Amino acid sequence: MIVDERMVTYINSLDTGSGQFLDQLELQAKKDRVPIIRREMQSFLKVLLQIKKPTKILEVGTAVGFSALLMAKYTPEDTRIVTIEKYEKRIPVAKANFQAAGMDHRITLLEGDALEILREMEDSFDFIFMDAAKGQYIHFYPEVMRLLAPEGILVSDNVLQEGDFIESHFAVERRNRTIYKRMREYLYVLKHDERLETSILPVGDGAAVSYKMKTERQ
Repeated sequence: MIVDERMVTYINSLDTGSGQFLDQLELQAKKDRVPIIRREMQSFLKVLLQIKKPTKILEVGTAVGFSALLMAKYTPEDTRIVTIEKYEKRIPVAKANFQAAGMDHRITLLEGDALEILREMEDSFDFIFMDAAKGQYIHFYPEVMRLLAPEGILVSDNVLQEGDFIESHFAVERRNRTIYKRMREYLYVLKHDERLETSILPVGDGAAVSYKMKTERQ
């Protein structure tokens, strides 16, 4: 927990939910132990999306489709979403959820390895949501930046890994050290890329919000 648990519990107690379909999907995902964005991150995304009003969204990491559906609900009807998922067992579940929610005409699911798909894409997006394998963010980054339009927003979820990053490298479990190293590198790149203005926030399990400037800083 990167924020006091009592504070998070209180903030989430004020939440009014995201509608019957999404609330039920959230409960089912938790029951099935499928990781989806946390309540506080959901609230943050809702506000950010309604401020930005993106027309084209790219999501890296679909899971069962919860966040794609959330983004569809809180953006204009003409907003289109492309989402990428590799895990075969979750793909048909996500597709069924898109159809059941009546959003399959707005959401396109691309199946396969995210890096390979990103490299083949030629489109441009004004909002990109990263919520895939955390150790891969740094590898996705060059392609994501290529696809992010000027004045676009990149949101990277789960970047603080339960607060592990303030610990010594040797205090982190050996199996998590690669992710620890790569995520530290990723956050450093986000903060030092002259094309971006980035804020790292203790929301959920940590979120980095990056704005791609129209012209690079001099």
